[in-house]
Amino acid sequence: MRVIAGSARRLKLVAPYGLDTRPTQDIIKETLFNIIQADVPGSIFVDLCAGSGAIGIEALSRGAKRAYFVENGREACACIQKNLHTTHFEEEAVLLKQDVLSALRHIHEKEVDIIYADPPYEAQTIHDILHALADTGFVTDNTLIIVESSLDTDFSYLDEIGFTLVREKDYKANRHLFIRRTVRGE
Repeated sequence: MRVIAGSARRLKLVAPYGLDTRPTQDIIKETLFNIIQADVPGSIFVDLCAGSGAIGIEALSRGAKRAYFVENGREACACIQKNLHTTHFEEEAVLLKQDVLSALRHIHEKEVDIIYADPPYEAQTIHDILHALADTGFVTDNTLIIVESSLDTDFSYLDEIGFTLVREKDYKANRHLFIRRTVRGE
């Protein structure tokens, strides 16, 4: 696993051992950042269920101003810290070592530009995260929420919590959903 582009290009990253995390494959990470490349420079980026931190680090490498990494696994947090040190992004990073729903209360930004969430596929975690984000002040009409999920995860509830699916990118075994607040007509 490596940083694909930007100031930390080609630097190797470490990932936690075991099956508790699923590092995003480089080809999928590259596709994702090709889609959002214009939105990343200067952004406030949040990496929820960060695992190794590879997604948030890629954002920093490509010019994000600040990245929050939310992770509650001890080994994963150690990997994030090591990866931030390797890439020299410690000053631009905030590591919140706690569960996602608690961590959202510790992000003190007026607006977050991009939120990336890659929770365990089989859990209800993404449902809980999206409900919490719907009530969070830093999620504005301009915020892009990206969710990595299995191909069969149900997101039919998005409209009822005030979100709209604006794009979907399917891969072999998973997909990225691009979500924004629903803009209501006046």
